[in-house]
Amino acid sequence: MATVTIDYTPAYEQGGGIGRYVRDLVNALAVVDTQTNYRLFVAGASQSDLPPLPATNFSWRPTPLTPRWLARIWHRAQIPLPVDVFSGKSNLYHATDFVLPPVSRGTRTLLTVHDLSFVRVPETTSPNLKAYLDKVVPRSVHRADHILADSAATRQDLIELYGVKSDKITVLLSGVDPRFQPTSPADQQSVRAKYQLDSWPYVFSVGTVQPRKNYGRVIEALAQLRASGSPLHFVVAGGRGWLEDPIYETVQKTNMADRVHFIGFADEADLNALYSSASCVAFPSLYEGFGLPVLEAMACGVPVFTSNVSSLPEVAGDVAPTIDPYSIEAIADTIQKLTEDTKLREHLIQSGFDHIQHFTWEKSAAQLHETYTRLRTMEL
Repeated sequence: MATVTIDYTPAYEQGGGIGRYVRDLVNALAVVDTQTNYRLFVAGASQSDLPPLPATNFSWRPTPLTPRWLARIWHRAQIPLPVDVFSGKSNLYHATDFVLPPVSRGTRTLLTVHDLSFVRVPETTSPNLKAYLDKVVPRSVHRADHILADSAATRQDLIELYGVKSDKITVLLSGVDPRFQPTSPADQQSVRAKYQLDSWPYVFSVGTVQPRKNYGRVIEALAQLRASGSPLHFVVAGGRGWLEDPIYETVQKTNMADRVHFIGFADEADLNALYSSASCVAFPSLYEGFGLPVLEAMACGVPVFTSNVSSLPEVAGDVAPTIDPYSIEAIADTIQKLTEDTKLREHLIQSGFDHIQHFTWEKSAAQLHETYTRLRTMEL
């Protein structure tokens, strides 16, 4: 039986973002493939800390060494200690989070690159993190036997910025978990109470508080609308990130402290109601490898707008309006239309329900399984 090792560390460490991506993809893989022997490698964990396995053909391979220590060993000191020492020998190793560790001779390697924002919009990345990624990501990309990109935009960035051959990259789109769907008013009221959100209308955003998410311009746009009588508040579900001080300064500068609510990382079970209760969802990011909140908003029956850059037009299709993320006026105008134009809202909501049918984790997992099979036999 073939053995594939998957780096599950992001799913264990991170509540949102890449963590959610890896969790949902592995859960769908467990449904699609019951034959392959899968090992889930987790750094910084012990067996007793880990959740139930998704299926009987999966097993845990934890190590108490933290990701930080492994990065020091593998990428700073460049000690070629194979990951197999911790995970066991396998036919294929899948690195799910930008960076490929050393592997034993004969082990095929697959690397997921979610985006190249630290190259495209370097001002949105902390200097220390950028310096690290600038060293390890190109090295990992060129060492990997094959690469998964979250979107055609990321695939093109890999070709343009790192000179990767196009046939070395497969685009693997994300899916929308079926749990995302409109919720009842009672559920919405309960979740509002949990996060101390009163009955006022709000614009909703999901993602770490950091410059790339463009929250500052959304706040300025809402301040403009407030001046003309808008009652809208702004709710952000996301943990604290990096370079976030200017965002909080914008709240004070615009006198929006009573209208902007950073609720921190929200429980996954609550996201449905937080989306559904919103007047609209704003996702005007400066750069994204994919942009899953756009689809999740559609699944919850809420109008959403996003940016006209990177992968976001791919995700939005012709269903979500796309705007210049650097234009405060465009953001304000779009929020006003999505919250006040009833016919437009209904059209976007119904179109959104149709659009998300193209994005399922089962479809993504089936493509991933096919990639694993081809890569193990080097038929790429």
